[in-house]
Amino acid sequence: MTTATAPTRELDPAHTDALHRAALRIHDEFGSSATSPELLCRVHEFAAGFDDALRSRMRPVDTDDGLFVLRGLTLDDAAIGRTPSSWATAGDSAAVWDIVMLLLATLMGNPIAWEGQQDGRFVHNIVPAPGHEGEQTGASSSVLLSPHTEDAFHPGRAHLLMLGCMRNHDNVATTAASIRKVRLDEADVAELTRPLLPILPDDAYTEAQGYEGAAAKMPTLFRTEEGPTLRFDPAYTPLEEATPEYRAAYRRLEEELARVSVSVSLEPGEVLVVDNDLVVHGRVPFTARYDGTDRWLKRASVRVPGRRTRPRAEQHEHGYGQAALEAHAA
Repeated sequence: MTTATAPTRELDPAHTDALHRAALRIHDEFGSSATSPELLCRVHEFAAGFDDALRSRMRPVDTDDGLFVLRGLTLDDAAIGRTPSSWATAGDSAAVWDIVMLLLATLMGNPIAWEGQQDGRFVHNIVPAPGHEGEQTGASSSVLLSPHTEDAFHPGRAHLLMLGCMRNHDNVATTAASIRKVRLDEADVAELTRPLLPILPDDAYTEAQGYEGAAAKMPTLFRTEEGPTLRFDPAYTPLEEATPEYRAAYRRLEEELARVSVSVSLEPGEVLVVDNDLVVHGRVPFTARYDGTDRWLKRASVRVPGRRTRPRAEQHEHGYGQAALEAHAA
């Protein structure tokens, strides 16, 4: 892993103020960040009124790094309250920030939610949870969260992933690695572009794990006009079912992603935006205290209309019965 600095985009004070004022007005109208169609409609209305300079700041990721850190937003550590003990107890904690995240997401595309995850909310609370320390989910803490594509098992996964930092007293780092930075020989690429293995639903989707349909086999790498993209989640890929040649190529891909990985330790108010087609992300281990001061992120997922980064064959996958909810303008 390298210590290279992640690309940044800076919001000026006028844009920061406009985002906060819009979020407060929407919050005053609806009282929470629940997923009501009326709230989402208001988010679209306010986002449509922002100027072109802010829209330029929030354009989708457009470099081979596949990510950027958005800076300029500020928050009050005391005002947001204690870090929730789990997503299930978070409720509307720091609800104004849910709306800020939705506004930013709407400037880049269409926010999405999942019926089977965090009660269908469009903004997720990512916090360590007792009893989940060793899992490969956002609720873990004591283990390395392996680099992965967000919701890799599903054809309707996000194009962009946003991680907004509420609290990070311990400077816990998010890891990120772009497929555009790796070096693989043509034989490995040929192996990994074969649809040989499925990617199974992760532990955040308990209903999907019981789905009875046959698992779809898919490539790990795709070739596009702009360059390679990937669909990657080794913790939920049955590699033992692959040929020795495929496993060896997959291992070399993992090694290359580790070589080019960067470490991003977010400060409160910063938002990491990653291209989910180019970048795998993870998290270093840490020791959770469960005292209200642990690391706390807000997560939002975005689809970009008209994007062509995925093969047509994905359209025929069942997605293990999981339905994505997409927020559109009214």
